Amino acid sequence: MMHNPILIVMLTHNDRTVQNAYEIFEQCKESSAEFWGMKEEALPLEQMKELYAYMKKCGKTTVLEVVAYTEQECMAGAQMAVECGCDILMGTLFFDSINSFCKEHGMKYMPFVGKITGRPSVLGGTVEEMIREANCYLEKGAYGIDLLGYRFTGDAVALNKAFVSQVNGPVCVAGSVNSLQRLDELKDAAPWAFTIGSAFFENKFDGTFCEQIDKVCGYIKK
Repeated sequence: MMHNPILIVMLTHNDRTVQNAYEIFEQCKESSAEFWGMKEEALPLEQMKELYAYMKKCGKTTVLEVVAYTEQECMAGAQMAVECGCDILMGTLFFDSINSFCKEHGMKYMPFVGKITGRPSVLGGTVEEMIREANCYLEKGAYGIDLLGYRFTGDAVALNKAFVSQVNGPVCVAGSVNSLQRLDELKDAAPWAFTIGSAFFENKFDGTFCEQIDKVCGYIKK
């Protein structure tokens, strides 16, 4: 069934949380966005906990996206998400240990798929491999999948559409959603959600941070 993808606002630029994240959320808490997130770098943990608690108080669904590639680093990110009371852990490479940890703490887990390198991340691999990988993780109990669709070294539009149609769970297309054309492509692919962070800071949707959020939310519902 087709639906309008959900916007997850990321208070991040170049895959790192911005220093004035609290101020931006304060200014935009009345905007149309219900889902808000950060990365595991580079705010101090106490500031992250304070901001996530405020987001929850404002009725928001909270996300931590972890850009890490070793089991130890990924687990540290998962532990951070639990400490912050996050609803959803996105990112990390999939590890059974992290999947179990998220289940134990009642947190939804949406790991990456594919061959991921760098920060900001780049996605490699084949579409077929990524679909198989995703469905395997879902069978193991992951809630959904974090797909770095527009960071793909191949045809991102084809990947997003094939992936969403063949993966048996929620898909969030994360990263580099920075134009109305890409919003049109996402409406066509119809993932569960998508993230925007850097594009808002770079004023890709023309307006204040809050105006851009509302513009994207309105556009995606057309």
